[in-house]
Amino acid sequence: METTTLKITCFIEYQLDPFKLDMFERYAENWSKIIPVCGGELLGYFLPHEGSNNIAYGLISFDSLADYERYRSKLRLSELGKSNFRFAQREKFIVNEKRTFLQVVPSTYKRDLEGENTCSQ
Repeated sequence: METTTLKITCFIEYQLDPFKLDMFERYAENWSKIIPVCGGELLGYFLPHEGSNNIAYGLISFDSLADYERYRSKLRLSELGKSNFRFAQREKFIVNEKRTFLQVVPSTYKRDLEGENTCSQ
């Protein structure tokens, strides 16, 4: 039987200036190059599509909170990371940012289809 280590995911909720979504998209694309180098597993950034026009999310996974702390230390030393933080501060497209750390319920994560399809007609 294979055992897997359960990761923790940093769930970041951003409140944005809805007139500067293109800047946030650039900010997210910049992180896609920085986060993996600093030790995070980037699951993705998500822009508003339908409904609220000013809420976006970023999800980054780590093997432990200690790994997250090492990642933060590396990020503070990263010239590209510093540059991206300055970009956000200068352009003021992020109004508010909240971080929550989550752990997956293993039996629900990426669950394969089992048994009868109860969603058809």
